[in-house]
Amino acid sequence: MFVPSPDEHMTPSKDRKLILVGDSAFAEIAHEYFEVDSSYSVVAFSVEREYLRAEQKAGLPVVAFEDLTTYFDPQTHDVYVATVYTQLNRLRARLAAAAKQKGYRLASYISPRAFVWRNVELGEHCFIFEDNTVQPFVKLGHNVVLWSGNHIGHHSTVGDHCFISSQVVISGFCEIGEYSFLGVNATVANNVKVGPDNWIGPNTAIMKSTPPGAFYRTVQPEAYRLTAPQFFKVGE
Repeated sequence: MFVPSPDEHMTPSKDRKLILVGDSAFAEIAHEYFEVDSSYSVVAFSVEREYLRAEQKAGLPVVAFEDLTTYFDPQTHDVYVATVYTQLNRLRARLAAAAKQKGYRLASYISPRAFVWRNVELGEHCFIFEDNTVQPFVKLGHNVVLWSGNHIGHHSTVGDHCFISSQVVISGFCEIGEYSFLGVNATVANNVKVGPDNWIGPNTAIMKSTPPGAFYRTVQPEAYRLTAPQFFKVGE
């Protein structure tokens, strides 16, 4: 197992307190990343009252979102909404807007293991995982998630409230419309505009611009008539 040396990985000083909205796997992952690789100290989780099922998560309190300001001062606490692409990213967008309306500043996370060029324009409330390459002159909107291992090509724009999963290639001079989702291994060719509210399924290549609300479904390949053990003569 590779263990980084002290000068390769140092825990940042903690000078801000953070509340994570959500209690899903993404919330667990966000907790780990913010604690290890950011200046934030996570102090609580939060969900809307009707979804409150437990009092604690990862040893931290879980409080009703409606009661956040009762327990945590917006002047000293920030919020990150750790939900995925539920309702085509509307849930994350709604809760982030509600937290901001309560007076909280919205947090972002950029992995130190991501390559983000110096002139990239980055909106608020973004989460960029490791191994992302974000090239020069890219613009990322508000509330964007880049899961691990994506390529965002030069001069491209990713609109607000988008979720880009893993190993996605967005080529140069592209526009990704707001609220869109791009699945694992999706590819967008050069100079293509993906409309808002698009769902691009895994392993889908988009070669020309798309209309608003388009849904590109991934087709499951058919199994060969022989099983894998039969094809490779296992057991013969």
